[in-house]
Amino acid sequence: MLLPWEYGVRNLARRPLRTLLTLIALATVVMLVFVVVGFIRGLERSLAVSGDPDVVLIYSVNAEQNIENSSIAGQTAALLSASLDGTFQRFGTAHVSPELYLGTRVSQGSDAGGFGLVRGVTQTAPLVRRSVRIIAGAWPGPGEVMVGQLAAAKLGVDPATMALGNTVDFEGQSWRIAGHFAADGNTHESELWCNLSEFQTATKRQDLSVVALLLAPDASPAEVQLFCKERTDLELQAVGEKTYYESLQQHYKPVRWLAWFVVLLVSGAGVFAGLNMMYGAVAGRVREIATLQTIGFRRRAILLSVIQEGMLLSATGSLISGVIALALLNGVAVRFTMGAFTLRIDGIAILIGCGVGLSLGVLGALPPAIKALRAPVAESLKAI
Repeated sequence: MLLPWEYGVRNLARRPLRTLLTLIALATVVMLVFVVVGFIRGLERSLAVSGDPDVVLIYSVNAEQNIENSSIAGQTAALLSASLDGTFQRFGTAHVSPELYLGTRVSQGSDAGGFGLVRGVTQTAPLVRRSVRIIAGAWPGPGEVMVGQLAAAKLGVDPATMALGNTVDFEGQSWRIAGHFAADGNTHESELWCNLSEFQTATKRQDLSVVALLLAPDASPAEVQLFCKERTDLELQAVGEKTYYESLQQHYKPVRWLAWFVVLLVSGAGVFAGLNMMYGAVAGRVREIATLQTIGFRRRAILLSVIQEGMLLSATGSLISGVIALALLNGVAVRFTMGAFTLRIDGIAILIGCGVGLSLGVLGALPPAIKALRAPVAESLKAI
């Protein structure tokens, strides 16, 4: 015969302080799990949505996977347009975007600022970077810059400082903020865009970092790669943009594994904290458990009742943490080496967080309950 369901619920209410402390401890552990899993899911999504399968990136063969270190001739874009037949064209305009991309110190007035990512582009950039859309203001003109909606997070400044009409300083020049843009959550949202020729003048460079080329529907990246291999004098390499960001996912794989390891450590710490709390709770109920056995309740029924109490606490803590995570953590921007991205508390994060929380309730209740049930009933009845 099982103990009534209400028995476990009443037991939690009999010790309100201990119950509250246990609930806070469980909710804190689950919240930490939500933070770490949200970080992993946000990083994975940012890289997954970055890259257009129809775009090919052409940059220096010596730069390996770091486009910021790439330097190619300023005439590369015109040369590619003239030499390749697979470039997408519309109304006589080749969809080719020459770009100068680098990391530099971005400040505002006397503010020291932070390390930002700036991309010098031309009017053809939106034709190739099809995910980019202006959400406020306008395309940057002379002396102006367009700011991604995660650029403030990358710089570590208040988003209000990136308001339209404000100025930012980099490369020894002040730039007026003319617009804000979004890019479906990809890495471009961490960047600042300005006019290519002005950016080259400010940096005293006439070269490019990368040329982004939109392929025609019947074209293949192999054509561009073959051209780069044949023109060894140019020292170029070509890679599909989607492939490029997939390689970055492999590059950040150790970071993701480390984050999952942190989840395991946090969960393990939570289990030990739960064991400590539950041992304290069960230690004060030794006579109660012995009395239940004397009345006629089987050990299995008493064990299930103790587990029920742990599950109620852990489920409540997981629910509280889940609501707080969805309300306060989901969409929060965080800085990272590649730029910035947002924490993502999605279905998988909720499943993992609540799963860890419920497992803490079971694993924390089992050992102390088994220890109490194994003690002789006669000795337990004499316990203080």
